[in-house]
Amino acid sequence: MTEKEYREHPAISRSELFKISESPEKFKYYQEHPEEPTPSLIFGQLFHAMALQPETVGEQFAVAPNIDRRTKAGKEAFAEFEAKSENKTIVTTDIYKQAQEMCEALSCNEFVQKLLKGEKEKVFFWDDDLTKEPCKCRTDCLIKLGDNLIVVDLKSTENAETEAFMKSAIKYGYDFQSAMYSKGVEVNTGKKPIFVFIAIEKKPPYAINILQADELFVRRGYDLFREYLGIYHDCKQTDNWYGYLGK
Repeated sequence: MTEKEYREHPAISRSELFKISESPEKFKYYQEHPEEPTPSLIFGQLFHAMALQPETVGEQFAVAPNIDRRTKAGKEAFAEFEAKSENKTIVTTDIYKQAQEMCEALSCNEFVQKLLKGEKEKVFFWDDDLTKEPCKCRTDCLIKLGDNLIVVDLKSTENAETEAFMKSAIKYGYDFQSAMYSKGVEVNTGKKPIFVFIAIEKKPPYAINILQADELFVRRGYDLFREYLGIYHDCKQTDNWYGYLGK
């Protein structure tokens, strides 16, 4: 399943559901007015493609040539490049090189390579047992090591040091993600997985940390999953996508 097909599937995803934490009103607005990808999001998509599915990079991205677009010839050359790159995301040479160097750092780490030998970008669908809402998730990598089924999630970050990363994890809802993904995998496989983060810094020397989501972390995330999905379900039933004032 392509990323486009996955995004267009009507089941609710983690990234969509997490917007409920701002307010149902904002969630509804974002659904009806999709935001343009930010530079940070584009970089994340490029890095993930390079690290997990390098064979797809050329289909999804085009590297902008170093052209002086202040000149007439430069403008014409860049316009020709854009025409040839239709339906691809255009990235700069610097961004492309940064993602390449991060992937090289991953390839030099034996523990990372062991974790990333599983099935990449595997999609799971399921109906929530309480609300009956259709849900979906796409794991970066799913691997079985011994008797353990492991969900591996690759994160680029400013600081991969354990305490700093865990603060970011709470801020960006990685606990909620670990719980939702674990639930989807368990429903589909019948086996409760372990959830592991590979965190890599976005600046040289591209330091790497590997962290397992412990039971308390996942349990907190599951409470959030139940809360957000419950709000989503109730808003759908009542068609009341309320804001900060509860109306």
